[in-house]
Amino acid sequence: MYLSSYVVHPFLRAFCLICCFFFLSCRNIQILQEVKPLPHYPSASGIEILNNRIYIIGDDANNLLVLDSNLNAIDSISLYSFPEKRIPKAVKPDLEAIAVLPGGKLFLAGSGSLTPCRNTALIIDPVTRQIDSIRLDTFYQRLTSNSIEELNIEGMTVISAGIILSCRGSKGYPVNHLIFTRHNFWLNQSKTEINVTVTGANTDSTSFSGISGLGYSQESDILIMTLSTEDTRNRFDDGTIGKSYLWIVKNISSKRMHKTILPDKIIDLDAMDSRFKGQKIESVCIMKETKKQFHLLLAADNDNGSSTLFRLTVGKE
Repeated sequence: MYLSSYVVHPFLRAFCLICCFFFLSCRNIQILQEVKPLPHYPSASGIEILNNRIYIIGDDANNLLVLDSNLNAIDSISLYSFPEKRIPKAVKPDLEAIAVLPGGKLFLAGSGSLTPCRNTALIIDPVTRQIDSIRLDTFYQRLTSNSIEELNIEGMTVISAGIILSCRGSKGYPVNHLIFTRHNFWLNQSKTEINVTVTGANTDSTSFSGISGLGYSQESDILIMTLSTEDTRNRFDDGTIGKSYLWIVKNISSKRMHKTILPDKIIDLDAMDSRFKGQKIESVCIMKETKKQFHLLLAADNDNGSSTLFRLTVGKE
């Protein structure tokens, strides 16, 4: 009887250890499932999903690209009519951020890094294809008066309490910010609520990573940020592409009044898979979510007139 107990217990312990290892592995798994080049679409800077359609905007593209859930191009929505494939840098609207508004319209925002051409936003009805253009001059001016020395809006996402925008720093201004405001902030730009928080603690200009995109899980209240390093000391010029990262922040809705927000988890994409090397990740959207994992779609702009998508699975813990 004692011998039987002695034999069984080690097997039970081993089984439990295996189960625990499997459980933890599932929660922390990071797998790059697919790489999809978009050789004919330039400068992907924002990506969003709505009704099983994926919408991609390029910061110097003439149109909004539409893909199906298998990443096949099925449509596009014309925004501008410049004759070149890429809108010239001096006049491009620099649409860097895209989000789905309550009600199902798409909101595209210019970076604000060059007045007046980059202070424009577009509201697009993807069903009727109606496009409304609005100016964000007053709102952006308030941001530069609210402790942001160099404006460069690169990410946007919608949460229950409003909208989060991200302002990317550079080696010359190594500070990232998150901006919390209302859902319809553009309707009352002079008075709408604005809360600005510094994001991340690294202000070392030699290794600074700038926020390039935002995604949000309503189910988990988790904010996912894409970041990348680039050898440029200002908000205008492109530079040599370095590394890219994912930052995950839990309970983001409760942090809107914080002075500083730090990531709960950092994923070094280059270290995870060599196919990320040389890729400047610009944006992220959540395609599917389970209790333990996010299924993400990342967009990269490599400054060469093309774009690349990455389908990625990451654990929540």
